[in-house]
Amino acid sequence: MKFTFTNKKVELPKAVHAYAEKKFGKLDRYFNTDAEVSIVFSVEKDLNRVEATIRAGSLLIRASECTSDMYASIDAAVSFIERKLRKNKSRLEKRLRQGAFTRTVSPEDVSSFAPESPEDELSIVRTKRFPIKPMSCEEAVLQMNLLGHSFFAFKDETNDGAFAVVYKRASGDYGLIEDDD
Repeated sequence: MKFTFTNKKVELPKAVHAYAEKKFGKLDRYFNTDAEVSIVFSVEKDLNRVEATIRAGSLLIRASECTSDMYASIDAAVSFIERKLRKNKSRLEKRLRQGAFTRTVSPEDVSSFAPESPEDELSIVRTKRFPIKPMSCEEAVLQMNLLGHSFFAFKDETNDGAFAVVYKRASGDYGLIEDDD
């Protein structure tokens, strides 16, 4: 695993980074390829926050934990990610088979959601760019759950790569928004 550490509003000893590397390194057994782990350490109102993002191929997994001790926050984030992986590992293997964690992105699959120009009363505070990959609706729901988001945009491979969005409804079910073209 490749690690990237970021400290926000806090100076941490190298022992904390080594501890995080050791703990998150145990998750390496779940991935076929070398995963990239980005860990952000911060302190907010006497609480130690650890935000971790693991990228392995097209798979993204995030965790954010906050406790009174930085080591406890690291442990909580690792166990949260491990629970997510165990819960979804069998579904990932059944649906994606080989290459579930090793998919790469081609340049033509990369798209942008940047707005063209904001209106006067509209204030865009953050812009994200990410590749939109072709996948099935089931894979999109799985990826949405792994990320902990309430929606997920993708190219529907069953509909000739048309843009689609899956979202979690208030009832706990899932919805699908398809392009009408």
